[in-house]
Amino acid sequence: MSRKEKNTQSEIDGVQYRRAKTWQIALSQLNSGAAMCFYMLIGYASYVGNVGYGVATALVGIIITGTRIFDGITDPLIALLIDKTNTRFGKLRLFMFGGWLIETLAVFMMFNWFSDKGHGVVTFILVYMLYIIGYTINNMAGQVIGPVLTNDPKQRPLVGVWSTIYNYFIPMCISMGITVGILPKYGNQFTAPMLAAACTFAVTVSFILELLACIGVSPADKAENFKGISTKSSQEGVKIKDMITILKTNRALQTYIFAATSDKLAMQTAGQAVVTTMLYGIIIGNMQLSTIVTMVAMLPSIIFAIYGGRYAGKHGNKESIITWTRLCIITTAILIVFFGVTSSWTVGKVMPLMIVFFVLTLSTNGCKMCVTTATGAMLADIIDYELDRSGKYMPGTMTGVYSFVDKLVSSLGAMIATGSVAVIGYTAVMPQPTDERTPAIFIMTLILNYGLPILGWICTLVALKFSPLSKEKMVEVQQNIQEKKAQAEAE
Repeated sequence: MSRKEKNTQSEIDGVQYRRAKTWQIALSQLNSGAAMCFYMLIGYASYVGNVGYGVATALVGIIITGTRIFDGITDPLIALLIDKTNTRFGKLRLFMFGGWLIETLAVFMMFNWFSDKGHGVVTFILVYMLYIIGYTINNMAGQVIGPVLTNDPKQRPLVGVWSTIYNYFIPMCISMGITVGILPKYGNQFTAPMLAAACTFAVTVSFILELLACIGVSPADKAENFKGISTKSSQEGVKIKDMITILKTNRALQTYIFAATSDKLAMQTAGQAVVTTMLYGIIIGNMQLSTIVTMVAMLPSIIFAIYGGRYAGKHGNKESIITWTRLCIITTAILIVFFGVTSSWTVGKVMPLMIVFFVLTLSTNGCKMCVTTATGAMLADIIDYELDRSGKYMPGTMTGVYSFVDKLVSSLGAMIATGSVAVIGYTAVMPQPTDERTPAIFIMTLILNYGLPILGWICTLVALKFSPLSKEKMVEVQQNIQEKKAQAEAE
């Protein structure tokens, strides 16, 4: 008896989905890996600013923080440029590699050509701003890859899985290459020549990854994949007012922004070094445990991301976010109770308590990873929802609108964290691992590390109640797009 073949998702939903081969998804997401090479390199900006340009350490911090505002402003502008650009060869590779070239030019100026040559703070700022422009161009193009590559609901979450894998492993490889391979050759000192060598290494690796990413995206980077539905309204160019209109009228995007940014703000606040110091250094009394948890969590997080991607493909992105968000709330609430009923300083010393803490923390991190995977895929759904709604295909604009609001809100994380510790007495100095544990520190640490994320997740659940993008709705959206395009071609 012959085995019955399984129906494809296209046959199940009655939609001819655009699918990508696994190798295309895997290679295309190496753009994220290339970006992480620059991210790791730019982490040494404070060192090169100090030793290469004579900029005071405190001033370097102010400059880097200030460029975040510039970064946020450039996002929607570059996004509009991407959507306005049309060539018969597509456009993703143009912006991906163009952004990479600008980033490369900027970091070579910063670390190699201008460093230790008598230039000062003005040169450092201008070069750093050039890097931001290159990063934004490459990053905006990279975020458009997923929606263009596939609209199959089972495939879309897997794009984020590959990106997650690269975002974990490539920074680790770059860090090891710099600290183990390069730093010892320069006497373990962050000198200008050492930083120049690190720059050359990181850029070389990023070039290989970017080249592979362009190969992966090549089959989908065609002009026809960027066309809207041929109506009069869709023939008009994408304008700034389209961004405002989208924010005002697109309920799916409104709820998504509220849900995602509330999560992001809470995570950014909880991830601040001052909060980590209070939790592991003061409350638990073992600062090294933070590093151990981070390293141990790597493999389980990737496994969770893979499972979360499959779950989202089966149940839909909205339902997936809701399910995993509820689990995040439950595991985090258990962690609060755990600290409430134990002597927290014994967690780092008593093995059974340490195991319980590890399991709860890894479970929470895994659930967060599943939320992240579905969240990335849902933005692609919103892009198609807008195509059905307005007839315009604006992946860059939609991504730029979200990215602008996201960066604006998440930049408040550091201010919330430092303001909160000031309330409990840290007005002149920052918390140190050796500080004495007090009830005020204990309560504030639990609020910042666990309470605020729970509040963010509750906001997510409330927001998604009003989101129209259920799994069934997305099938309807894809059917509508297919029918409208067929009708437009027949006219």
